[in-house]
Amino acid sequence: MSVFGMTGTTRPTSTALAAALLLAVTGTVSYGVAAPSPAYAASTTVQAESTTLSGGAAEEREHAGYTGSGYVGGLIDVNKGRAALSTSVQSAQAGTGSVTVRYANGTGSAKTLTFSAGGSSARITLPATAGWASWSTVDVPVTYLQGSNTLTLAFTSSDSGNVNIDSLTADTPDAPGPGGVGATLPFTTYEAEAGTSRATAVGPDRTYLSLASEASGRRAVQLRQTGDFVEFRLTKPADAINLRYSIPDSADGRGTDATLSAYVDGQQLTDLRLTSKYAWVYGGYPYTNVPSQGQGHRFFDETRATLGRTLPAGTVLRLQKDAGDTAASYTVDLLEAEETGAAASLPGGYVSARDLGVTPDDGRDDTAALNTALNTAKGQGKGLFLPAGTYNISDHVNLSGVKLRGAGVWHTVLRGTGLKGGLFGRGGTSTVENLMIDGENTVRDDAGGHAAVEGDFGTGSVIRNVWIQHTKVGLWVTAPTDGLRASDLRIRNTYADGVNLRGSVRDTVVSNSSIRGTGDDGLAMWSDPGAVTNSAFRNNTVQLPVLANGAAVYGGSGNSVENNLISDTVVAAAGIAVSSRFGEPFSGTTTVSGNVLRRTGSLEVNWNAKLGAIWVYADRSELTRPVVLTNNTVEDSTYSGLLVSYQKNVADLRVNGLTVDRTGHHGIEINAAGRGTFDNTRVSGTAAAALNVTGGFTVQRGAGNSGW
Repeated sequence: MSVFGMTGTTRPTSTALAAALLLAVTGTVSYGVAAPSPAYAASTTVQAESTTLSGGAAEEREHAGYTGSGYVGGLIDVNKGRAALSTSVQSAQAGTGSVTVRYANGTGSAKTLTFSAGGSSARITLPATAGWASWSTVDVPVTYLQGSNTLTLAFTSSDSGNVNIDSLTADTPDAPGPGGVGATLPFTTYEAEAGTSRATAVGPDRTYLSLASEASGRRAVQLRQTGDFVEFRLTKPADAINLRYSIPDSADGRGTDATLSAYVDGQQLTDLRLTSKYAWVYGGYPYTNVPSQGQGHRFFDETRATLGRTLPAGTVLRLQKDAGDTAASYTVDLLEAEETGAAASLPGGYVSARDLGVTPDDGRDDTAALNTALNTAKGQGKGLFLPAGTYNISDHVNLSGVKLRGAGVWHTVLRGTGLKGGLFGRGGTSTVENLMIDGENTVRDDAGGHAAVEGDFGTGSVIRNVWIQHTKVGLWVTAPTDGLRASDLRIRNTYADGVNLRGSVRDTVVSNSSIRGTGDDGLAMWSDPGAVTNSAFRNNTVQLPVLANGAAVYGGSGNSVENNLISDTVVAAAGIAVSSRFGEPFSGTTTVSGNVLRRTGSLEVNWNAKLGAIWVYADRSELTRPVVLTNNTVEDSTYSGLLVSYQKNVADLRVNGLTVDRTGHHGIEINAAGRGTFDNTRVSGTAAAALNVTGGFTVQRGAGNSGW
């Protein structure tokens, strides 16, 4: 549900409009070869004075504002070429992470040091701070090795030094095991900014309408000149890739096509084909394809390609702007690589669509033939198998107690036509699996567009291993669906929600899915009409909804948001919202537990409101039923870690095991009436007061709290 639904409406807020938190690293940086991005990053802070000091680097306490027992000084001209500090950190797996350097630079001008990790080094620029007692941070991308990693900050002969160092915070990859955080995915992700490149750095920047604000980790690289490139070294074998990229739009907003050259260990592959057709929208919500309306955003799209052979681990894949690659620029965000496996053959209990007259890959509309084949297969007591190929659909393919299976997400494609084409549940117990739904939507049209999968799925249906892109919505489930299990989904670049459970949906679980670049909430439960009950979003990875929340619960009873990894919300968004902005009043307990939120929260530009990473929002109705927040972790929140608002009662908030580490505003911000209990809640690294309470809310402190 979009919180832009009342564009222009003014809402009071407990805080004034402020710029988004920006973490800037300036200067020329030489990055190592890319490794997989982490499913979850573990954060370790090492006080600089506890590291190994050499060459004149020494612990000092002269200037205030340090966080440990002191800070490291001695990085001065007399020690140039020899002063250094080093420490080691453990990483559970190889992968991409970062180190945050906290420093003071009272010289009045930017200074440099050299940072080294894992055999690669980077010269980092440390801008001037307001004085020696004023501290700031810079983030440095790091490619970690599995096991021990030595991190070194050195004042080399090529550096200008003369800064003080307070701490190093290492964010290392730590993949979740069974029951961990986020989805277990079949691909390996490589971040472009961690690759070897001759390119222009993009970001970090969280400002709405900036290119970097929609990039993973708020960073990317841009290829502008002929010969610019970015390289990725594969850490696992792969025979297919999926690229997230942005190219400039056409002047008329209809999209432009371009190629991008690809090389493997120096040998050229077939060019990648890119388009801006499914990116770039303009104007006010729900947005258009008219560039003259301004406010261009939704910059990124994705393209996938098979490579024709399996590339072994260690292969270097290069993307390069050659003379024939005609886009003015190519912004590369990330690349996913995997092994596709062979196309599946006809399984037992199924009949082939080809044997029932459905002919893919012939350019004709297959909608009617597919509906006839499904009815025939159902009449035979069998499921319908879709062999490898592309099936063109221009309307709903109806599911009423049937099984539909493809040959795999890389092999069987249902391709929409314009705004239309998708699977529609009409009751009964159905199964959908092992296929891709590739729409042709280029704008949000709530009335005229189709979801990829929507409708009533009866009792006990299953949707799994489905890849969805360029549709209005990914999965839109309506009453009286009961007991649906949806898992292993890839939902990309929809124009509205990724998943929405609408109305009296019961006992439905969406799990182990990757959801990115949605045009509205990544995951939503919307109790209207009727309450969503006893349903869960569990172990999903949600990235970069370009509008609204990572996950949201609007009313209902007994629902939960559990063990999800949510990152990089853009505008009018929390990482997770429990909200009465839409839907019927809450009628039972809502639980948010075990989630990790990274760089979430954002500005609501219509209200001038700073939304927190976790947002409990009493708007149209009071929250009289328990809201239980257990063992959630907020990292590097754009604004407050936990926001409770607005002017209605939040009667029973229960917070236990919340960790808030680094925020651009408060740790906990409350502007509401009501009452809440807080146990084992730890807050650190806030830009403003760790706790800010207005509105008469009663905070009941229990055991184990710290930092606020």
